[in-house]
Amino acid sequence: MQLDPHLATTEHLAQNGFALIPSVLPPSALSSLDLPELTERGRGGSRCLLDQPWCADLARQLLQHPALRDLIPDDHAAVQCTYFEKSATRNWLVAVHQDLSIPVAAPLEHPALRGWSHKDGSHFVQAPREVLEQLLAVRLHLDDCGPEDGPLRVVPATHAQGIIDAHHAVELRDASGETECTMERGDALAMRPLLLHASSKGRGNSRRRVLHFVFGPPALPFGLCWQVAVR
Repeated sequence: MQLDPHLATTEHLAQNGFALIPSVLPPSALSSLDLPELTERGRGGSRCLLDQPWCADLARQLLQHPALRDLIPDDHAAVQCTYFEKSATRNWLVAVHQDLSIPVAAPLEHPALRGWSHKDGSHFVQAPREVLEQLLAVRLHLDDCGPEDGPLRVVPATHAQGIIDAHHAVELRDASGETECTMERGDALAMRPLLLHASSKGRGNSRRRVLHFVFGPPALPFGLCWQVAVR
């Protein structure tokens, strides 16, 4: 199934869990980004970038972008930015899954909270469904991403089915099929974290860099607080 760029609307996001937003940043703006070295040897990215001024400034640009304002609620803040890089030397695949964990300021005990982890100096927890359904990810592509570059593949409309176990996720993917999200430099893909998605290894020698922003509500339940919230 191919992605139709003309369906990048609020309705498409609501119905299918994702939407393509073309040309969010022009090449000149991307070229002017003074990105630090974001990957370490043997790793494909970094999870916690919003505490860096350049990243916080870019998050604010996205919050105010005319093409994104109808997709991101007015009270939402940027709560995470992850950098992903695929290349000939950093190549990896991801099985079909949902994004269930969020970065929080500190761990706490509550029967509704599980899946605690500590990565890149940050605490993560598997958020309840009611929180996950409010989140919106915006994947900003810093390079072209064609079929050879390990693009994201999504299973449309699965964001509306709650938290899905691994076995059922594979069954849904096989029954419904996938949409391959090829992108051009400066495009963005808006998606719900509960949408089933996967990616293959890149098959070429190109470089595929993505800044994966997550926007969420200002307050969390159970006494949780975001690690960082940028408005």
